[in-house]
Amino acid sequence: MTISCQSSFQNNIHGSKPEGCGSLYLVATPIGNLEDMTYRAVRTLQECDIIAAEDTRQTRKLLSHFEISPSMLFSYHEHNKAASGPELIRYIIEGKNLALVSDAGLPAISDPGADLVALAISHSIPVIPIPGANAALSALIASGLPTTTFTFSGFLPRERKDIRAVLSTLALAQGTLLFYESPHRVIKTLTHLQEAFGNRRVVLARELTKRYEEFVRGTIEECSAWLAEHPPLGEYVIVVEGESKEEADLAGSAWWRALSIEEHVAHYEVSGLARKDAMKKAASDRGLSKRDVYNTLLSKE
Repeated sequence: MTISCQSSFQNNIHGSKPEGCGSLYLVATPIGNLEDMTYRAVRTLQECDIIAAEDTRQTRKLLSHFEISPSMLFSYHEHNKAASGPELIRYIIEGKNLALVSDAGLPAISDPGADLVALAISHSIPVIPIPGANAALSALIASGLPTTTFTFSGFLPRERKDIRAVLSTLALAQGTLLFYESPHRVIKTLTHLQEAFGNRRVVLARELTKRYEEFVRGTIEECSAWLAEHPPLGEYVIVVEGESKEEADLAGSAWWRALSIEEHVAHYEVSGLARKDAMKKAASDRGLSKRDVYNTLLSKE
């Protein structure tokens, strides 16, 4: 096990900061309203030698608004991170301070910035967060659903079988669930959520901190009906209530709920069933099709 301790001097037990090395700053940007920007974020962007941005066109608008003129504006996104990441790390090691921003909110949340952070840490480079606006947490605190425990899942996968696999692992979570979704997929996603969780309470939060900020609260069925009459616009945060105590008590006799699909099938095989019959039995327990179980097992091989 490797232990890493980052103090105010940014020291790592497994390695010291390279001499003359700069730092990586993770700078939050507005999620809508430009007044989301903090004084510290503006100052950091003014003082850093390089700004790395997911979309340089979007970031130039922000920098122009706050009259910030960086020495270098660098493109860093999902499709070029393999090449751009090491180059940015080289600049930092040479002594330049780098500010990483996303299009909106905190970098490294559902964002390739997480890879740059990991790369920086592997080189003992100080990583400094500059907090600010975040869409998921903003939606959560205004949702009216419990905030003590919550799970952020970001964007769901594209394929139906992958969506069902993810949601099946969240079905037992008693904390509030948070998802990101685009306007052209939000209706389908609500359908998937209802299939996996039943008709739970949800909150649809869109255009957060912008002029047309909107919260739609109700059951999944009610919110789906709302979207059928009001075509989705803008990016959404979907906030979903967790499994209720009543649901948990009702499911208490379902011994298999703590098992993965592989473990579930293996249990029946050990009991003497053929693999085909074990898969059929496990699928029946979980309310899945046999094909879903088969595809999950295949993906693990």
